[in-house]
Amino acid sequence: MTDAPQDVPDGAFADDALTDDKFLMGRLRLLQPIRGYRAATDPVLLAAACLAVAGQAVLDLGCGVGAAALCLGVRVPGVALAGLEVQEPYADLARRNAARNGVAMEVVTGDLTDMPRILRRDFDHVIANPPYYAPGGTPSPIAERDRALRVDTPIAAWVAAAGARLRPGGWLTMIFATPCLPEALAALPPKLGGAVVLPLEPRRGREAPRVILRARKGGRAPFRLLPPFTLHDGAAHDGDRESYTPAALAVLREAADLSAAFGRDR
Repeated sequence: MTDAPQDVPDGAFADDALTDDKFLMGRLRLLQPIRGYRAATDPVLLAAACLAVAGQAVLDLGCGVGAAALCLGVRVPGVALAGLEVQEPYADLARRNAARNGVAMEVVTGDLTDMPRILRRDFDHVIANPPYYAPGGTPSPIAERDRALRVDTPIAAWVAAAGARLRPGGWLTMIFATPCLPEALAALPPKLGGAVVLPLEPRRGREAPRVILRARKGGRAPFRLLPPFTLHDGAAHDGDRESYTPAALAVLREAADLSAAFGRDR
């Protein structure tokens, strides 16, 4: 029998319901719920694909505990970070994580389909790691985790919200499951052009289950499908050890960006 969803009380997770996890070889430490949505490699890769520089403003839609935005803040000191999160307990953790890591980040609780007034301003970059599991199927017994992973707001709405917040020349950067790519591309408005897709293959020659999409407001370059970025060496998992490629290790451990993978699209 499946357990009933367990709701987190409004306001905050209890301290004994959290773990203290290292990211980027300890450069960043994140409080995360033991039972609930937990950040892994996707937000680190998303941050690495956002090629922001100091002084630029970045909005993270659906920021969760702040993993992607704070990874970016660690890599690029001086970037101005803001996050939007619909679930207040996760927004509270994002604020706590920003403070404990000494990274300035404005975190607002709200829905991207009804953008809070305080965030209705222009940003140089908008990043997002939207939910991408289909609405059907067996839900997670943990309500907050299920909401963070399962599609409720369509990808098209995420694209529209991001596009509305970008200043001319600004970049949208998203990571999601490959089956979501057609919907995301179809949702790009005329003002968001120059779309570039980077497939993320688990091993060389394997299908890429996730992709990173970048598009620029006012961009006119033709669509580009880049060579895959490979996460693991070897044909299969070999024992109880990491098998990341050197390029993946540089991103996941050393806070490197993905500028080499994107080439001229900076």
